[in-house]
Amino acid sequence: MPIIRFLNEDTFVPVDSGTTILEAARSANIALEAPCNGMGTCGKCDVTLGDGSVVLSCQYEVTHDITVLVPNKTAENLAVKIISKGETFEYNIAPNIRKDFNGSVTQVWGGDLLLGEELGDTSALVYGIALDIGTTTLVAELIHLNTGDIVAQESMLNPQTAYAQDVLSRIHFASEEGGITTLYDSFLSAFYALRDALSASAGVDTQYIYEVIFSGNTAMLHMATGTNPVPLGKYPYISNIDDGEVIAADDYGISPFGIVYLPPIISAFVGADITSGILASRLHKRKGTVLFIDIGTNGEMVLAHDNQLAATSTAAGPAFEGMNITCGMRAAPGAIEEFLIADDDTISIKTIGDQNATGICGSGLLDIVGELARTNIVGKTGRFDKKKKDIFGELNGKPVYPVSDDVILTQADVRQVQLAKGAIRSGITALLAQLEVAEENVDEVLIAGSFGYHLREESLLNIGLLPAAFRGKVQFIGNTSQSGAAAFLLNAEIRDEMKSLVESIDKIELANTPGFEKLFIDSLNF
Repeated sequence: MPIIRFLNEDTFVPVDSGTTILEAARSANIALEAPCNGMGTCGKCDVTLGDGSVVLSCQYEVTHDITVLVPNKTAENLAVKIISKGETFEYNIAPNIRKDFNGSVTQVWGGDLLLGEELGDTSALVYGIALDIGTTTLVAELIHLNTGDIVAQESMLNPQTAYAQDVLSRIHFASEEGGITTLYDSFLSAFYALRDALSASAGVDTQYIYEVIFSGNTAMLHMATGTNPVPLGKYPYISNIDDGEVIAADDYGISPFGIVYLPPIISAFVGADITSGILASRLHKRKGTVLFIDIGTNGEMVLAHDNQLAATSTAAGPAFEGMNITCGMRAAPGAIEEFLIADDDTISIKTIGDQNATGICGSGLLDIVGELARTNIVGKTGRFDKKKKDIFGELNGKPVYPVSDDVILTQADVRQVQLAKGAIRSGITALLAQLEVAEENVDEVLIAGSFGYHLREESLLNIGLLPAAFRGKVQFIGNTSQSGAAAFLLNAEIRDEMKSLVESIDKIELANTPGFEKLFIDSLNF
């Protein structure tokens, strides 16, 4: 039986012959990032063998004793640029959790339900956590429920990205033996870290945290509660979570009386994060025709027109996160986040932290491809213009665009952007058609989410992700999943309001829309 020695962990793992390094690492609970879940397509699970060779851990089958060095990406992960603030609105502070001191004990209430009692007067010690559970990132705020004050804030990468980057890949991982347990345990470890950091920062004992709001897409809520998400991945796409569900917080290490509230979900792939976004942006109250889009691995969108809301989603995949791009990386120091080509062909690059360029994050990727499309270095069909061969370098006999000294863009990378942007553009077009709204009649376009906040309107127009008719109408409103979660935490009346609203939303299933396949293909061109 071959033995793998993982140098970083000083761990020896015996395996059956033919086991991949990735499988062995997971069996030993060794963190090894594989965003494509071992499909061999992302190229991010590389490790160094004892002889100095670099291999993909998901593809290398072990037949003899080997030594493996796993790259330490902790520093990069800790430095990821995460947007925590989002547009919000004024509302009364009227939380679900309240305390009453009767002279000897303090009663803790959750709505009309007595949750428990505490000795003495603890009425001033009442806190909750608003948590945005993104596919890639987690953002948490500790909030005083009597005042509405945010007393601490923390963020981190969602550790589930180590197993699968996008929603569909993560659902597939959950379907494997022990998969959902692995994902749930991974989330719990992250939640504990966030909870403890918030508690330490604010000087608040965790026993005085009584409610947590989980705001995330439908699949993320399943995985954050240990609920089987597999039915979400196949027709008829059924959720195992009820709308506006309240669960006991026994697993989450807060007050013995603690509860978790899950905002109402719109559909299997339009989740509570979008409900929070509708709430925070007051989408249903805005004048005119307004399109709300959360751009990420799962592009979710809602159109408000004539007092009616319609929602849909498209699987954009991990390209916008940079995770299946040759030189792609997260939004960490050294990542190219802005790229411009001037009229005299001078190139301007901005990296996170103003460091030497080491890779391309999502916003930089859209900038680069947008500029190449605008200057016809990339044609409408997405192919490099080989007539401009002096611009290109070469890798394995194929042309590549040299973004900087150490960073390149390949033809395959451009194709990944095409597929992602085509998915979102076709979703926009189908949604507008559903409510019979012409592109030019859209009054506002709201781009939500941490990733969306870093984008430029010009890049979205250059690649055709947004139609030209949207020029000058785009607003970037930040992490409304987080700001909406805070509103759910601080005003109990909002919960019934939003549950009724969600029930009235027209849910559009694109796969069942006539002609959608042709629409998607037509949406691929730049």
